[in-house]
Amino acid sequence: MSRHFDRSNLRQLCDNIAAIDTDLHQIIQTYGYPPLWQRPNTFESLVHIILEQQVSLASALSALNKLRKKIQEITPARVLLLTDEELKACYFSRQKTIYVRHLAECIAEGKLSLPALEFVPDDEVRRQLTAVKGIGNWTVDIYLIFILHRADIFPAGDLAAVNALKKIKKLPADASTQDILPIAESWVPYRTLATMLLWHFYLEERKPVNKLKRNKQQV
Repeated sequence: MSRHFDRSNLRQLCDNIAAIDTDLHQIIQTYGYPPLWQRPNTFESLVHIILEQQVSLASALSALNKLRKKIQEITPARVLLLTDEELKACYFSRQKTIYVRHLAECIAEGKLSLPALEFVPDDEVRRQLTAVKGIGNWTVDIYLIFILHRADIFPAGDLAAVNALKKIKKLPADASTQDILPIAESWVPYRTLATMLLWHFYLEERKPVNKLKRNKQQV
């Protein structure tokens, strides 16, 4: 079974990966440890991740909140009662309406059990989830990290993580996946913790107070 992380070992695992990568160590030295990002293993959480595909986090959350206001509890049965027009009014695109409806059908018909995914290896989680229309590797990666807390996942399709990696490793902006993956491989078996540090770095660097501090240092 794959290694997991939780609140009790998050910092220790971050220290483990920082001990073999000085750039990750520097993130901890500068910004501290990342928060424990987590979501419950529910249909709603997976819908939320689907909504986050290729849009801003704020836009995805707005659609999720609109849906919650519409049906109170986000369950497969309640989603399947909605028409395409009703989902559109909740800011769902045509594609995401198809994806979420298909996910709801898979769960309602017993073809997919989210609780059962907690007890199978990463590859099997990926196999089962990618069988659902609209769920690709990025969605599975985020599910494995945020919901199942698997410790060795690197989401190569995540722009924030990839851009942060390029910055701390001083890679050119046009560095390819082939340039990036060997670096991520060096973080096995703690690629998730490295990713969380990259996200932490990305978010902290964008805060106005930290931008101001860097600008003063450059004067």
